[in-house]
Amino acid sequence: MNDVEKTNIERKNSGKRMRRRRRMMSVYTVVVILLVLTVGVTMCFTFLFNIDEIVISGESETYTYMEIVEASGIHAGDNLLRLDYKKAEQRILDSLLYVETATVDRDFPSTLRITVTRCIPAYNVQYDKGVLLVSRNGKILADNNFYTDTENLPIIYGFEPADTEAGKPLRSKNENKYDAFTQLISRFDKDDNTGIASIDLSNEYAITVNYRNGLMFKMGNWNDVEYKLDLAQEAMNDEGVKGKKGYLMMIGSHVCSFRPSGELAEETEPAIMTDANGIPINTTTTTTTAAVPDYSWQDDGGNYNEWQDDGGGNDWQDNGQADGGEGWYGDDFGYGGYENNEIYDNQ
Repeated sequence: MNDVEKTNIERKNSGKRMRRRRRMMSVYTVVVILLVLTVGVTMCFTFLFNIDEIVISGESETYTYMEIVEASGIHAGDNLLRLDYKKAEQRILDSLLYVETATVDRDFPSTLRITVTRCIPAYNVQYDKGVLLVSRNGKILADNNFYTDTENLPIIYGFEPADTEAGKPLRSKNENKYDAFTQLISRFDKDDNTGIASIDLSNEYAITVNYRNGLMFKMGNWNDVEYKLDLAQEAMNDEGVKGKKGYLMMIGSHVCSFRPSGELAEETEPAIMTDANGIPINTTTTTTTAAVPDYSWQDDGGNYNEWQDDGGGNDWQDNGQADGGEGWYGDDFGYGGYENNEIYDNQ
């Protein structure tokens, strides 16, 4: 009986089947993960993380809880993940005039927190049609015909506001003046601004600050306003300056000099004007003087004696009489001749 040799066909094909199964399992796994993620994300944006509590905090005594919530446009049941909190913050600022800042935070899983701060009047901004009351952060609060609380709020002249509507941020038609103002705001956030009585921005190259202690600070241009105000404050705190009257002046870019009022009269001292690099601008003008006409007597040898013309067309001529008689005075500057029986008569 012949022996039968068996061939293990299953063993030869098992490797291919295993690899095929692993690939299929990988595909199934990816599909399952995607399905789970899709279901999870859908649930997060629909059923989970929905708002069931809105908490208001901060300085909100001007407005009620419901006024702030309604201004935000957010409602209970809204989804935290789908919420555009930046738009909600801006809606609060646009709707509530006396809110200075608004912050919307999501507190998962279901709480929304809104923090607001009230506007603090900080400046009177004078312009050609009235006075704007402006908050510390530059929000227009009112358009008046009068200054508000001048004992505590500085008056700003020459700002040239681009918009005067209450609730809008204060901006200037002149970018350099706006740049100076934003630096002033930043500086005043650090300390109290009640020491300043007024700021004149009429000339962006020669800004002046008047302090309530009687000192004037000639700042120069709009660059480095914060730094210059710090230098002026240091100078005023110096023992040699305290209690004295006079003015401070920027010398170059890093030195603030003090001059007593008796040393050089303020009204005769021209403002130091500098360009964007702090270099003084030459404002000297050349003055020309017109020549004075010579109306000395001239005799032409006949009856028509006349007064000499200086070349400009102004002359006086008599009427042909030997004694001068009554004459007329000619003017070529647009007024024409006119009878002159008094001033030039019988000259």
